Amino acid sequence: MTKLKGILLTQGMHGMISQVEGLAKALEIDFTHHTVELNNFWKLIPPKVTPISQSVYKKIDHDNFDIIISCGRKSVIPSIYLKNSSNKKIFNIHIQDPKVDLKHFDFIVAPEHDAMKGQNVISTRGAIHYLTENEINENKDYLNSFIKKDERKIWTLIMGGPTKYYDYSSKNINDIFKKINELSKIHNFQLVAIPSMRTPINIIHYAKEYFGEDHTVIMDVDKKAYLSALAIAQNIIVTCDSSSMISEAALTGKPIYIASILPKKKDKRFQRFRNLFRELNITRNLGEEIKDWNYQKLDETNRVANIIKKKINS
Repeated sequence: MTKLKGILLTQGMHGMISQVEGLAKALEIDFTHHTVELNNFWKLIPPKVTPISQSVYKKIDHDNFDIIISCGRKSVIPSIYLKNSSNKKIFNIHIQDPKVDLKHFDFIVAPEHDAMKGQNVISTRGAIHYLTENEINENKDYLNSFIKKDERKIWTLIMGGPTKYYDYSSKNINDIFKKINELSKIHNFQLVAIPSMRTPINIIHYAKEYFGEDHTVIMDVDKKAYLSALAIAQNIIVTCDSSSMISEAALTGKPIYIASILPKKKDKRFQRFRNLFRELNITRNLGEEIKDWNYQKLDETNRVANIIKKKINS
């Protein structure tokens, strides 16, 4: 059977790429990824008052396709236009709330904490993503040449970056590092700190300086290092600013501690997300009593893909 073809539309941010590519791979389609660029002042206009027109965005070069997977505000209008202008049946899937009438899409994939309702809405526990268990296990040994060779267990710290809700100030980061350092002395673990694309370079250097030669700080964004760190960790710490990386860590089934930062503004959506993950027994807060616990590994990407496959095939 010939594979279906897809085009992926995002604004180019890592979290969005992870979601659209993760779903495309789980759907087992051939795909190309396109970074959407809006024209002129349309960059500032909400999708709900933007015309569904090719003039809104820079032309997307594409061949024959059957499925569109989009994520992010800028990709909403291109997805609707490409579906409507095609001369054949196209399935379009949007990840996150598109802020337009949901009937423009065949499927909306949105996290449960967004509380979206609709016949074509598939709610997820956390964010879908492009990590797989096999990929994590295959990269387990990648960090062997980086980590200190001793008998200590590994704890992994996954660092996000500043957002409009959370400030990576010296005080906030120092508070997190201090908690981790105190725990490492009590529980005798080696920390492996992994930066993301959003982690400021000065924070990476500060982590290297703070934890010194006794721990391992990866200085560059390196997906294989990220996967390896997830594979070898006994416990995982993730900064509170990234729902996507918390969701990715939940694929491991390992205890996850959330490193909290006081928000600059109301962060109710993030709070709902973290409350859900705590109710699912996936997370605790960094600073709580250290203990082992188990939960069902969270693989929402494949669950969502199976729902979509059945509907497309029917």
